[in-house]
Amino acid sequence: MLYSKSITLVEEDLESAAAAAGDGYVYASAEQIFIEKLKAGDAEAFDLLITRFSADIYSLLCRLTQDPDEAGDLTQDTFLRAFKSIGKFRGDSGIRTWLFRIAINESRNRFRWWKRRRREKTVSLDEPVGDSDLCIHDTIAGNGPTPEESQLDDEYRQALYSALGKLPEVFREALVLFDIEGQSYREIAAILEINIGTVKSRIARGREELRKQLRDY
Repeated sequence: MLYSKSITLVEEDLESAAAAAGDGYVYASAEQIFIEKLKAGDAEAFDLLITRFSADIYSLLCRLTQDPDEAGDLTQDTFLRAFKSIGKFRGDSGIRTWLFRIAINESRNRFRWWKRRRREKTVSLDEPVGDSDLCIHDTIAGNGPTPEESQLDDEYRQALYSALGKLPEVFREALVLFDIEGQSYREIAAILEINIGTVKSRIARGREELRKQLRDY
């Protein structure tokens, strides 16, 4: 697949190129030079973009779609969209944030396409949060029981899966980005192009909706 392609370009070369930009020119960072290479259609730079960020994008899309094959397709779509849109990249946010934004938009479009065909989408609550052993059902428990007390039986676990899958996408996206991906409020605001207050509101409302749906358990 496109996102698994590896390359030999090393970032130290970009640093050297940046250092050579003196003598009357404003020093450009390696990242700026990298972006200019992307905008110029440099194939090696685009391969490096994929190598740097494909794992993060694929992980995010797996958690949003709960379908590895679809996440792989959407990962390719994300980088194809990035390739077509790189000329419009203004640098208002980091390139990783920009790619996350594209990935989420691609996921939204695919979700709406499937929804029109009555296919339900769910997000796994068993995915670990970062490098920890915690899962999303641990992080959304609020002031709930200790880990020893929160062993979920199969019926409750399935109800939790269903409840998260039924959340409006704006709440589900916020919870996945915050509770699973470990993004900060500021990062989520940049990815979703909303203010930090709205991010906090969506996370709180998403958790509240889950609690309402699970109040009988």
